[in-house]
Amino acid sequence: MNDTKFAGNGISIKIFQQDPIPLAVEIECQAGELLALVGPSGSGKSTILRTIAGLHQPKTGFIQCNDEVWFDDQQSISIATQNRHIGFVFQDYALFPHLSALQNVVVALGHLNRKARRARAQVLLAQVNLKGLEYRSADELSGGQRQRVALARALAREPKVLLLDEPFSAVDQMTRRKLQQELVILRRNIKIPILLVTHDLDEAAMLADRLYVLHKGKTLQNGVPAEILRHPIDALVARLMGHSNIFSAKIEGHYPEQAITRILWHGLLLELELNDYFTIGTTVDWVIHPAHIIMHRRGRPSHGERENPLHGVVKELLVLGETSIVSLQIKGDDNAFLNFKISTHSASRNNLEVGAEASVSLLTEGIHLMPCYR
Repeated sequence: MNDTKFAGNGISIKIFQQDPIPLAVEIECQAGELLALVGPSGSGKSTILRTIAGLHQPKTGFIQCNDEVWFDDQQSISIATQNRHIGFVFQDYALFPHLSALQNVVVALGHLNRKARRARAQVLLAQVNLKGLEYRSADELSGGQRQRVALARALAREPKVLLLDEPFSAVDQMTRRKLQQELVILRRNIKIPILLVTHDLDEAAMLADRLYVLHKGKTLQNGVPAEILRHPIDALVARLMGHSNIFSAKIEGHYPEQAITRILWHGLLLELELNDYFTIGTTVDWVIHPAHIIMHRRGRPSHGERENPLHGVVKELLVLGETSIVSLQIKGDDNAFLNFKISTHSASRNNLEVGAEASVSLLTEGIHLMPCYR
């Protein structure tokens, strides 16, 4: 299993175990890359981070960072946590509450002489925007400030890899956005692999260079966030990525001269960009991102509304500030619903309310076909 040496400047992980949480994953993260692990609770995300850090040892596996092998069951290699040069920001930050912000960082600088530790800790705290709060105790800091101390402490170890386990989950939304922005700025100056565990798909898509979608300890799909969101490999990945418009249909035909494929859905023919991978008559799953569902403007038809026009009745309308979520029941079928978002201003301008009739178009470029395993 471990006969091929990782030649990249980053980290390579292979983990295989049956318990306590089943895992069968292979992950690579290059220096300067931020990789997000997403998936439901129990899918093994945090266990992967703990395994990289040496806090959990699988029965079978291989971990190499740059040219150093940290774990190899075949060669009986298992480097101690303190020798792996890991920076780890835990979900609860794990700070010493009775110590100041400065002291919490100093304790991670044991590799420096005593005189240098204090100065280095001050530099790191300034780097995470905590200048002036060095002497405040950890239990007197806000959630966002504690998170910054935890990050400074992780960086104090001069890590070869940075592990972030739900680092922003304990703070309010405004602080969360600010911390995310600070991480984007910070990573410009730290060219090491960063692995982020998060349940927030928007956060993962915003911060990560690549996503690994995990389920029951296995990688279902990995790649660029936008690609996975628009082109999930199957309905399970689509659901895990938060899609609500997941349906089944049959391939009606392929028309190369028009560069389109047609599918039959609830008695309606829908067109999409040519995809002749699936044979005619095959049942497929398909998904469309809400961004590709265009509501028709009353009295102002547009060219885009000619693509796959559908008519229906609003069954649900949920107003969330400036955005409204619409559930549209397609005419002619009580079981056919489309879910999409529009601005609350547009909903009001078009007199959208429960029971109102409305029309939408599904853009051909947004319909994505997937194998149907049911």
